[in-house]
Amino acid sequence: MSIHFTKLTKPKKSLAYSSYWRFAVKRHNVFVKRLTDPYGPWTDDPAIRDNRFTNIFRASDRVSQYLIDLQYNEQEIAQIFFKTILFKIFNKIETYRYLERELGKVDSISFSLEKYDELLTLRMASQRPIYSAAYIMPSAGRVFGYKFKHTNHLALLAKMMKDKAYNKIVETKSLEEVYKILLSYPSFGNFLAFQYTIDLNYSSIINFSEMDFVVAGPGAKSGINKCFDHLGDYTYEDVIKLMVESQEEECERLELELPTLWGRRLQLIDCQNLFCEVDKYLRVICPELNGSTGRTRIKQKYTFSKGAISLFFPPKWNINHKLTPLCLTKANADMFL
Repeated sequence: MSIHFTKLTKPKKSLAYSSYWRFAVKRHNVFVKRLTDPYGPWTDDPAIRDNRFTNIFRASDRVSQYLIDLQYNEQEIAQIFFKTILFKIFNKIETYRYLERELGKVDSISFSLEKYDELLTLRMASQRPIYSAAYIMPSAGRVFGYKFKHTNHLALLAKMMKDKAYNKIVETKSLEEVYKILLSYPSFGNFLAFQYTIDLNYSSIINFSEMDFVVAGPGAKSGINKCFDHLGDYTYEDVIKLMVESQEEECERLELELPTLWGRRLQLIDCQNLFCEVDKYLRVICPELNGSTGRTRIKQKYTFSKGAISLFFPPKWNINHKLTPLCLTKANADMFL
């Protein structure tokens, strides 16, 4: 009896495909130049100069950096989990700092849904945004029944702590298991559950490779559809894996210097996020391409911010010793000097 194997049809690259790699290199060069030159200019590409794009390595972005520093100033599993989820629900540094300032201390032991709700309601009433514009987290109002979205999200956090979800997560054997635990809670769709999984994996409570698992979000899917005429028999996630596997080859083909994070290659989460950013980039340089999100412009323009950039990455990545002292956060610099 003969066995027949079906050969998968590969994705077909579009004319815009190479923009993925060219954008990646240009955007990373901006990041690298800013470390030693706080004023610029850092690029001659007007699309990158005038619009806001995240760093190509997710962990080097401002919000991720704040979270990682927060995580490694804690040792207790419950506290790391609590602070990670609380911070990511709003995904806004200013909101977290506001809570710290008003409460004196943010932790799961003193957590009061009523007090946190009161403070956030006051901030919202003063016309100050409490959520990041980066993505929208569904309200979970149907489950918890509160009037305001933030109150329902605080109730969600309270439920996760009551369930001791952190203990379940510590016992997982893969990123996908962590993802499924988060996905079982209201408000966590596929995209957010995966993003929060990556955020928890930055911390010391779990330690999985970022090459183990990926979920393509709406923005990534739109970017993929612009970079490929068709996907063949591949899924969106397969395409992201293909990009990771071919990064050296593609940069060599285009005569580009491979972007790395002090030797750390682009991981699945990075290539997923890169498709989101390339989707935005192509709205500017190739406006005739219609993505699946239906968006035709970029929401946020670039705004100049002064000051030195402090960087600190999960110690398990073993790259902090490669950074210059100026790139380390004050809280953690003494660990590596």
